[in-house]
Amino acid sequence: MRKFTLQLTTMDTVSALPRYNLNEEQEKKLILREYRALLRGLKPKLKPGDKELVRMAFEMSAEAHKTMRRKSGEPYILHPLAVSRICVEEVGLGVRSSICALLHDTVEDTDITLEDIEREFGNEITRIVDGLTKISNVIDVNGSQQAENFKKILLTLTDDPRVILIKLADRLHNMRTLDSMKREKQLKISSETVYVYGPLAHRMGLYNIKTELEDLAMKYMEPDAYKEIARKLAETKRERTRYINEFIKPIKEKLDKGQFEFEIYGRPKSIHSIWNKMKKKSVAFEEVYDLFAIRVILNSPTEREKEDCWKVYSFITDEYTPAPERLRDWLSNPKSNGYEALHTTVMGPQGKWVEVQIRTKRMNEIAEKGLAAHWKYKEGTSDESRFDKWFQQIREVLNTPDSDSIDFLQDFKTSFLAEEIYVYTPKGDVKMLPVGSSALDFAFSIHSMVGSQCIGAKVNHKLVPISHKLRSGDQVEIITSSKQKPSEDWLNLVVTAKAKTKIKDALKEEKRKVADEGKYILQRKLEGMGAAFNQHNADILAVFYKMASPLDLYYQISIKNIDLKELKEFHLSGDKLEPPKPIRPVIEHKPHESAAQTAINKKDAELIIFGESSDRIVYNLANCCKPIPGDDVFGFVTTGKGLTIHRTNCPNAAKLMSQYGHRVVKTKWAKNKEISFLTGLKIVGLDDVGVIHKITNLISGEMRININAMTIEAGEGLFHGNIRVYVHDKEELEKLLDRLKKLPGIETVDRYDTEA
Repeated sequence: MRKFTLQLTTMDTVSALPRYNLNEEQEKKLILREYRALLRGLKPKLKPGDKELVRMAFEMSAEAHKTMRRKSGEPYILHPLAVSRICVEEVGLGVRSSICALLHDTVEDTDITLEDIEREFGNEITRIVDGLTKISNVIDVNGSQQAENFKKILLTLTDDPRVILIKLADRLHNMRTLDSMKREKQLKISSETVYVYGPLAHRMGLYNIKTELEDLAMKYMEPDAYKEIARKLAETKRERTRYINEFIKPIKEKLDKGQFEFEIYGRPKSIHSIWNKMKKKSVAFEEVYDLFAIRVILNSPTEREKEDCWKVYSFITDEYTPAPERLRDWLSNPKSNGYEALHTTVMGPQGKWVEVQIRTKRMNEIAEKGLAAHWKYKEGTSDESRFDKWFQQIREVLNTPDSDSIDFLQDFKTSFLAEEIYVYTPKGDVKMLPVGSSALDFAFSIHSMVGSQCIGAKVNHKLVPISHKLRSGDQVEIITSSKQKPSEDWLNLVVTAKAKTKIKDALKEEKRKVADEGKYILQRKLEGMGAAFNQHNADILAVFYKMASPLDLYYQISIKNIDLKELKEFHLSGDKLEPPKPIRPVIEHKPHESAAQTAINKKDAELIIFGESSDRIVYNLANCCKPIPGDDVFGFVTTGKGLTIHRTNCPNAAKLMSQYGHRVVKTKWAKNKEISFLTGLKIVGLDDVGVIHKITNLISGEMRININAMTIEAGEGLFHGNIRVYVHDKEELEKLLDRLKKLPGIETVDRYDTEA
């Protein structure tokens, strides 16, 4: 093998030139600097012979990638080096993982094969690199192939979780260097990050990485909101620091008196979590009370950890009044990702609520390094951890053969990436389920037969329906009947992948029995007209009747939804069916809203320019987010409906862009002042005489904007108004919002997405 020829004897610093402008010599120095930083990070973990292996992996990767550059112009080898450093410094992984990180792109992007890696590094490293190679193809493939790939990844995850940890490091570095990508690529990668990788990092216990991934994704998906919150956080930093010091002072004194060894500090909440709170509670930045959390980290021996945390809790609640409903005890019941801590919210000085997190050094390391730290502390103990139980649950679902795996990613998300609740069996055994689980989910978690025959449940000794949503601490007893069997609507009552899979299996079995009759009917008809009853003809008919499979076709024939009268229009070629030639359909444009909107539709096609070719295409506006010109948007090719335009901050955007990236089309608005778009405003204000007149006068009279509909509800001195208006673009809408906010007596004005 050719070696990467770099002199590793001298270490010169690189001048602060932009990386894209570095000459060959400076680039070599930069690569060396990164490589040496990696070795420094690995120093405490190096055993004899390890350094040589790391060097061999570095040289193999550098040689393989030597002609490649990243979009920014940097030498490609800087990426695997950066990923390797993240693995060591931020995830807490060791030598084997750093070697895998150095090699993670070689099999996919270069001439190096898995056999080459196995020859040089052995089976363990080869297996992880293979898992990483599969993972890189996962999100971009369409349909069930994508889900199948994702299943393979998860099998590797349960076999060796380092695959996912290295992939998260890879994604983090890609997000940190996303600036040099095209806008549509930035949106797609950010959507995947929020949809899959953020929750996965959370589940692996990597809170810092999860937070940074979400913040970076928001920076590209919601640039204005991101910049605004970042600016306000910077502006209020001094005031926040002053408040934190005032809050901490009396607690510090108590901890010193109690002779605790501790750290105490305030930590700002992430931009993404502040933004989420603003959206969820419909409040302004100024009204978000927990912009930071106070963290107390104790240096306690293992046998005294719980006792010390509760002592500190009592110090804090002696000083400040707690909100009892906001106490979170993850000491007695750690999260499935290993997280242990006590969280409480107390009323601090100046009448402000403050969140306080209490944990020990060991717990803090697990909170920051997640799974990697969890392994370190688990060595030598025989107890099965919650991580192990979680992996076992994933294995169980993965081992269930399911031919239709399109929904797999979504099911996996709701089952395994959500926060969890703990519920108890009648005997007091604890079961871990995702948030949102129903009594039916619990029944299936006990046994698939119990789930299939479930007719109700007793939660805390009270009778409830199977759809009843469970909460942490509930004790659940399932009631069954041998006459009960799953029905289609059960799929809407469950969130766990196990329950969904078992229900689908039962429904398929039931459907198969009914479909047998339809199969027999079709066979008689085909043989009557001289055609063979075979797979080819069944597939042709399934496509013709727009059915997903021949089984669905037989089922629809059996329940008399398809009468096969079109069969006489088919031609025969030997014993094979040939479908009739389709007549070109006339495309009819349906009006969106009203007579005013109908007039608008004629010019719709001129509104958006796509791709580089500037073609003007007919499209629909998504009802879920109602975009208007000026909004950041993307096009989505919908089956049967053509192109639909969504806002990039649409509630469905992350799912569409991450799961169906191949259907996303780059879009931007063309200027056209003749066209109006319907959008909605929510207005809250004081219920004063003449206030409604002021609002309508401003909209219709002064700004000449058409009102489509208006509803006002008043009570207890306040009014809540919903107004639907036609605006030309976002600029006009923002001007209107700004002017409405300045009217006397108006509290808040917000845009909302009008219903279809």
